[in-house]
Amino acid sequence: MILVERSAHVAAPVEVVWDVVQRAEQLPAWLAGVRAAEVLSGEGFGRRQLVQAGRGAAHEAEVIAYQEPTLIGWRERAKGAGARAEARTEIYVQLTADEEAGGTVVRLIVVRWPAGPVKAAMLRLGLRRVGADLEDSLARLTDLAAVG
Repeated sequence: MILVERSAHVAAPVEVVWDVVQRAEQLPAWLAGVRAAEVLSGEGFGRRQLVQAGRGAAHEAEVIAYQEPTLIGWRERAKGAGARAEARTEIYVQLTADEEAGGTVVRLIVVRWPAGPVKAAMLRLGLRRVGADLEDSLARLTDLAAVG
């Protein structure tokens, strides 16, 4: 398992940030590396969505954590030829009201279970990029939430 997390302060109330992060169709606007996303079925816990990465890979995702308005998490599994069932990624967005400074503390967490030791070694080499993507995502989310 490989875990990467970043957090940032967003100058918007929890409810405003929640409105952005809980909607699948908003993912391309703030989550780095996502080109398109759509809901396949359901809402809230158990919702299924299709997430297309910028590099063309498509992932089916299921919402596995949902506590309105503070936590959403989903598990992605690769689709298509050559996809390995044991490879998965979980993404969590945790929101906490920042009463002292006003606004919201947003914590992004990515947990990956690679398909074997070679993939694990490759993922470890790319940890800086994953961290940079999370920082970019937080900056984009900050801009979106500020617009309201």
